[in-house]
Amino acid sequence: MYNILDFTLEELQSWMKENGESAFRAKQVFSWIYKDVWNFDDMKNIPGTLKEKLKENFNIEIPKIVEVYESNVDDTKKMLLSMKDNNLIECVLMKYKHGNSICVSTQVGCRMGCKFCASTIGGRIRDLSAGEILSEIMVAQKFLGERISNVVLMGSGEPLDNYDNVVKFLNLANAEYGLNIGQRHITLSTCGIVPKIKELADLNLSITLAISLHAFSDEKRKTIMPIANKYSINEILEACRYYMDKTGRRITYEYSLVSGVNDGKEDAKSLAKLLKNMSCHVNLIPVNEIKENELKRPSRKTIEAFEEILKSQGIEVTVRREMGTDINAACGQLRRSYLDTQK
Repeated sequence: MYNILDFTLEELQSWMKENGESAFRAKQVFSWIYKDVWNFDDMKNIPGTLKEKLKENFNIEIPKIVEVYESNVDDTKKMLLSMKDNNLIECVLMKYKHGNSICVSTQVGCRMGCKFCASTIGGRIRDLSAGEILSEIMVAQKFLGERISNVVLMGSGEPLDNYDNVVKFLNLANAEYGLNIGQRHITLSTCGIVPKIKELADLNLSITLAISLHAFSDEKRKTIMPIANKYSINEILEACRYYMDKTGRRITYEYSLVSGVNDGKEDAKSLAKLLKNMSCHVNLIPVNEIKENELKRPSRKTIEAFEEILKSQGIEVTVRREMGTDINAACGQLRRSYLDTQK
């Protein structure tokens, strides 16, 4: 059985032809699915014989909502979802003035090993298919009763470690017959898998690329991010320049501020020097404290001082607005705590 959400319109049209059906039926089927009709029997203008063929060959794999945690601080909602094989993933819904945003997972777990991230504890279990990533948005939209217009691939998993499925997801999310989310409203965050950054650049997409940098030197980066043992900062920045040359898109650099590790004034000055000639935006992220490690967030005064140093050096910078802090809204925290309680 295939998950029909993994199919593009062209792929489903080909399937229709191969199975003695008219190609236009593919668009009809998708028009129902993307209107939240997830049972073939409920698709009113689809012939009965085709419905039977679809049921014999396809599933519409929408995850089940296990828990929804709603913040008392803001409108953030965190959803714990169960996939067909009972693996758990999570996504986060955030309300902004410009519309609804969702942070989606791309893998069950993660093998990148970043010390500040709960999603990597226990490693990577499996990749999510393109349709499974898409279904996070679909189930969240139906729950919310409102359109989601912005997508961030910054949940559990490393998107470029699941490259083929993620690229297909980007195309499906952007497709007019589907969710029709503009590429400029999609951000992909990576810890810096250099060859895949270059592959992504060659696709010349209009998405925003975000690099999880978190340090100005390889030595310091290695203490919190194992990927730094494979790719140096210079290699990453060279890949970023290639990406900018190919796409004309400015890159965001994410920097998790960890007390006593990378939050000093010299860190800020060195980071500004490193990025001085890059067309970029720096997103400062006070680290989310998790019980599995001893990393602590800096004081507000330290965060503001770091921000001011970057600004004084001409670096465009924002401090990420904290959302859902009372509901474990950071990557992997909810899944981890739920699994612990089940034990």
